[in-house]
Amino acid sequence: MASSAAPPSPDAAPAAFPAFTRAQKVFTMLGALLGLLLAALDQTIVATAGPSIQADLGIPASLYPWLTTSYLVASTMMVPVWGKLSDLVGRRAVLGAGITIFLLGSFLCGVSRSTVTLILFRAVQGLGSAALFTGALAVVADLFAPRERGKYQGLFGAMFGLSSVVGPLAGGFITDQLSWHWVFFINLPVGAVALALVMLRMPRLRPAGVARGRLDLAGAVTLALAVVPLLLALSLGRTREQGAQGIGFAWGSWQLLGLLTLAAVGTVAFLRVESRTQDPLLDLRLFQQKTFGLGNAAVFIIGAVFLSGIVFLPLFMVNVVGLSATHSGLTLTPLTLGVVAGNVLSGQLVSRLGHYKPLMLGSLLLLAAGFAVMGFTLTPHSTQAEVTVKMVIVGLGLGPSIPLYTVAIQNAVSPRQIGVATSAATFFRQLGMTLGVALLGAVFATTLSHQMRTRVAQASSGLPPHARARLLSAMLSEHGEGGASHTALQPEALKARLRAELESGPDGARPREEVDHALTAVDRTEQALKEAFTEAVKAVYRCAILVAMLAFLVTLRLPEQPLRRARARLPVGPPTHAAVSAEDSDPRV
Repeated sequence: MASSAAPPSPDAAPAAFPAFTRAQKVFTMLGALLGLLLAALDQTIVATAGPSIQADLGIPASLYPWLTTSYLVASTMMVPVWGKLSDLVGRRAVLGAGITIFLLGSFLCGVSRSTVTLILFRAVQGLGSAALFTGALAVVADLFAPRERGKYQGLFGAMFGLSSVVGPLAGGFITDQLSWHWVFFINLPVGAVALALVMLRMPRLRPAGVARGRLDLAGAVTLALAVVPLLLALSLGRTREQGAQGIGFAWGSWQLLGLLTLAAVGTVAFLRVESRTQDPLLDLRLFQQKTFGLGNAAVFIIGAVFLSGIVFLPLFMVNVVGLSATHSGLTLTPLTLGVVAGNVLSGQLVSRLGHYKPLMLGSLLLLAAGFAVMGFTLTPHSTQAEVTVKMVIVGLGLGPSIPLYTVAIQNAVSPRQIGVATSAATFFRQLGMTLGVALLGAVFATTLSHQMRTRVAQASSGLPPHARARLLSAMLSEHGEGGASHTALQPEALKARLRAELESGPDGARPREEVDHALTAVDRTEQALKEAFTEAVKAVYRCAILVAMLAFLVTLRLPEQPLRRARARLPVGPPTHAAVSAEDSDPRV
């Protein structure tokens, strides 16, 4: 059967790896890891400090999500741009510029005194963070041969997991002991160390054979026209069950349809520009290679469920198990440790075995199994310990997704296109995450709203109309129509409020039997709400099973290319003509 991959070309040939010293590798990896840690930690730290920021600046609920949305949109939009720049001018220049922009954004966020300026400066942070994600992951491909990359890519993947544990704890401590301003200022000394390591001890790491060229500005503009409206539409879309929480529009509204239409026009324009440009931002011919095309498709699909186990589980832990918000966040620690372990172990195994596809397929089956356990065994009586053990399985399944697919995609392209390939993987992963949160959020809200109406109505049946109306009104005030409350139901406080209303209402005191019946209904309704939240969270995990199996089927078609060990060592510097010719004639491509 004929392969659909593009025929080998000189551009697709492997390059010999320069003989970097051990010190150069160590300091380069340290600088890249610190830069990546900055960007990864910032997201979780700011999320923890969010309530304090909102209270201090008086941020309206409608604008609060934009503290994250502005960062995400700016970061995703810039990932391909930074990736191309890193191939043109080198990783050191891109990492240095990214750290500088990120630190500037951090300082400006820390001194912000208004909602609008904070949202704008969060976008500045996002512009810099895109360079950190792309440049850091590309560095590994510059320093190490394909066979060795897995174990080092695993370190970067583990950094993401570590940030989700350390971030909330550090964010809470800094906010409580200092102020929310310091969750941004704390980036400055860490970033200064990272910047010094990158600029003083890191080689240029500019791919050999890449001619200096100009950035494809037309491609960058049309990409922004495609990505920004799409991300805004996904962030602003609301189902009827989600209600009007924050700024948002119904999915069929003219505002959302207009954004999606603009995104479609931008996508067509981007594809047209890239197909005609001599040095495109994203070489569309790369997608003719099955490994590159299917690898990015799998990354996009896995991205859609990457956050599902993290975003919705705290709602279950607060509203069903009854934990505080802080303890709910700590419940995610085992999941994160599973992600870290999966990253590191899969990276070590792929370096030893030289094969990544069996590990990919095995991790996806484990991930589907973890989602199935969560989707079919959670109950309103589940304990924190029980959920913790189950989430370890999900973490171990998610862990390998970052290093293994990055290694496969990088291995499929020429060293001259490592930056573009790495940025493509990061770009599609972030797009998948945004789409996944939007779609699974709609599943959660729709299921919860339906379950609440049905179960609460049954639990409160038999009450006098006025008592039932008061009970339902109290429940909605506690949880909201969309059910997205992070505050567990306070049954005793609700009983006291309802008792006071029934015993001293304007119509006089109600009979004791009626009061007792109403108080009993509170207990039944509390159980009904726990059951509703349980069913909503289970629905998310059941959908995630299907997504994980789709990623499995795509990965099953992914051709595996052998991971080479380092063959030749070249001195650091421009390659000789003979060396390049030897690389291009390698028959093993």
